[in-house]
Amino acid sequence: MNGILLVLSSPSGGGKTTIARRLLERRPDVGYSVSATTRAMRTGEVHGRDYWFLTPAEFAARVEAGAFIEHARYGGHEYGTLREEVERRLEVGHHVVLDIEVQGARQVRERVPGAVLVFVLPPSGGELIRRLRGRRSESTESLRTRLRTAVEELGSVGEYDYVVVNDELEQAVSAVSAILDAESAHVARQQGLNERIDHIRQRVAAEADGLPANQQQPGGQQA
Repeated sequence: MNGILLVLSSPSGGGKTTIARRLLERRPDVGYSVSATTRAMRTGEVHGRDYWFLTPAEFAARVEAGAFIEHARYGGHEYGTLREEVERRLEVGHHVVLDIEVQGARQVRERVPGAVLVFVLPPSGGELIRRLRGRRSESTESLRTRLRTAVEELGSVGEYDYVVVNDELEQAVSAVSAILDAESAHVARQQGLNERIDHIRQRVAAEADGLPANQQQPGGQQA
């Protein structure tokens, strides 16, 4: 079975990145695709772990080369998912989780058939505001932009396959993990399923055809 591309979206501060990292810690069958961005590195972030931090010129060159599955401008900066990294993981059967914004999720929906889109919803507007204010890394104008963008993004929930409320983190992670398991068991994703069913049917049919007429089973019941 090829892996599933799982997309997590939420307004900034909704918790999609934290959920993605917890899912990665829990499940060895899940890989994380590090996004590229042109925004500045924040304190504690590491190049290649949190993001690939690119200059605007470097990012534009990769867009021109078709290196991204999706890319979008958000909060005044460019973000994108590298195609090669995602495809390599999927081909060996690993699931790949992306935490990306609504614009990017729409592109993934168009370009990657079978991708599963999950919107991570904050428990309340007040909690989302508290989380964004708590970062203390935003200017007033930047905070205003993120809040207004959040209003727009929350109107797109209906475009997603699932919604998970991030009220209690571990419950939210478990819910996303359960979605991944359910999608993995979907009939349409099972490679070789028809052949396996045919083998079972043939074996059972051969057994039925080989039974003598009116054979008595133990206990006196007829076959």
